[in-house]
Amino acid sequence: MSEQKGRSKIRLRLSPQAEKYARRDAPREARRMAARGALPLPPLDLATVLFALIHDPDAEVKSIARDSLEGLPDSILDPVLSGPAHPALLSHFATAFTDNEARIEKIGLNPATDDATIARLATLPFKKIVDIVANNQERLMRAPEIVEALGTNPLTGRSVIERILTFLGVPVSTDADPELSDPESISDSDAEAALRAVLGDELGDFARSFVEESDESLDATTEGSLYSILQNLSVFQKIKLARLGNKEARGLLVRDRNKIVSLAAINSPRITENEVVSFAQSRNLSDDVLRVIARNRQWTRSYQVKLALATNPKCAQPVAIKFVNYLQERDLKTIMKSKDVHAAIATHARRILTRKGKV
Repeated sequence: MSEQKGRSKIRLRLSPQAEKYARRDAPREARRMAARGALPLPPLDLATVLFALIHDPDAEVKSIARDSLEGLPDSILDPVLSGPAHPALLSHFATAFTDNEARIEKIGLNPATDDATIARLATLPFKKIVDIVANNQERLMRAPEIVEALGTNPLTGRSVIERILTFLGVPVSTDADPELSDPESISDSDAEAALRAVLGDELGDFARSFVEESDESLDATTEGSLYSILQNLSVFQKIKLARLGNKEARGLLVRDRNKIVSLAAINSPRITENEVVSFAQSRNLSDDVLRVIARNRQWTRSYQVKLALATNPKCAQPVAIKFVNYLQERDLKTIMKSKDVHAAIATHARRILTRKGKV
């Protein structure tokens, strides 16, 4: 049978025994009694009948059916949430049970749940749900909206993001990697071809402009125009551009609100040491980006990177304190007197200088 939901029509499959309770031409009193849920039906048939009745034209029938459906006990709901239920029914439950982690988990693990519902689940404040969604490589590869949702969820940790990037073909370095400071490791022609493939012919000139390196800084008008273009790209396109684009692309995408995009940018094989220094100094990057810089042993061989991380208030204090230990006396004295660093950082700098007899 078919039910109207918004502007789209939902086709539900019911057994002959179940369908007689949900037919629109059934007497109103029969539909009202059925909406109370006391029906001799298997769990899936019962839930599907009640779901059909919440789309009944009669307001009372709809209200009673909704209460019955959402009030079903676990003994009936569990096999429905884990079984071959209609995606629209699972979507309804995902909205109704937003605060019930155990039920949401069953929906997240159900292959019958559609990608749009999974994307909604990926925004919820449940760490286990984030892990379940992030581990489904097949869904991540086919549904950009799921990647988008995971990238904006505060509970999506760095290890999860790195796993997602690996699924999407973006190698992530957790250590010293010579390629990460070698902008020639991917040629401009290869990068442009890859970007044309993912961005499409209509963005061909755009692809070329974002591959060729330029020594000139962007003016406000140009940067605003590029920013506008980026807002219209899908998360997959942004990730590809973050990996293969030039420094202007990386400079914008490393600040993207989606953590998966920003980490793709900082892990670009085309990134240079000067960019890393600039990013380490920036106070408007996410903590995750700064952590990637801080744990890359090749990048942190640079004194300027150490200094930038030590003096950046956005850098986690334990990490910043570690790099203070490597700084020269003149910089320690500046930090000791600075009001732009955390008090703990200034205190640690003073402690080092005192130990050396320089205060």
